[in-house]
Amino acid sequence: MADLQVFKEIAEQVLEIPTLKGTPDGYLIDRAYRILRHCGSIARLDEVQRFQIDHDGLYIAALFRDAGFAHYANQEDKVSRMVLADLTDEDIRDFSTQIVQEKLTELLNPEQLERICGIIIESGKRNTTLIEAMVLSDARNLDDMGAIGIFNEMRRYVVHGRGVVEALASWNRKIEYDYWTARLREGFRFESVRSIAEQRLLTARKFMGQLDIENKAVDVEEILLKQTQRPIVELPAPNTKSRRYLLKT
Repeated sequence: MADLQVFKEIAEQVLEIPTLKGTPDGYLIDRAYRILRHCGSIARLDEVQRFQIDHDGLYIAALFRDAGFAHYANQEDKVSRMVLADLTDEDIRDFSTQIVQEKLTELLNPEQLERICGIIIESGKRNTTLIEAMVLSDARNLDDMGAIGIFNEMRRYVVHGRGVVEALASWNRKIEYDYWTARLREGFRFESVRSIAEQRLLTARKFMGQLDIENKAVDVEEILLKQTQRPIVELPAPNTKSRRYLLKT
């Protein structure tokens, strides 16, 4: 198998999509490398090391997991963007495997190609028993938590022209309907990763709480309230004798 750097270079070409201004958008590349790092770390956990893992297959699958999304996310192609709106995650995974087969045929043998495509497909299935798919799934779910998760969410809101009020409303709905509780319970196979996700979620809660405070100017209102509650200090009446002396001088 070729060096991982070769696959990174191909992935960068596949995942780079043009913006409306025609400049390259490196978001998917950045995300792919981040998830790749997550996969490498998760694979070294004690609870994971007891399994025999195809590290090369896992890393390549991590790099190309969003290739199908990139294919339809071209901001310059209105038709592709309309199609993207109707695609399910299963569709995207399927398109990603097609791109893997198209771009990596000369670098991988048929068995390796089938293995990597299988990891990508299985990574979206909750009941998968494929260890590489489980690691990839946990890595991607972890990327939705904490500060990075908020960054991902805010980016989606900005792209769709939504503001802070709508972002807060969406966050509050997720809290109200226990969305994050369900994600923590069902989105992770390994307890160590779930524990990290819980800590990241606490960070996200603090950030969104501060965002709500600033959006409503609560901190400014608190200062104004303190001003109204400040006791009025009465100045002493001027001394009559001193006043007469000042007038004479």
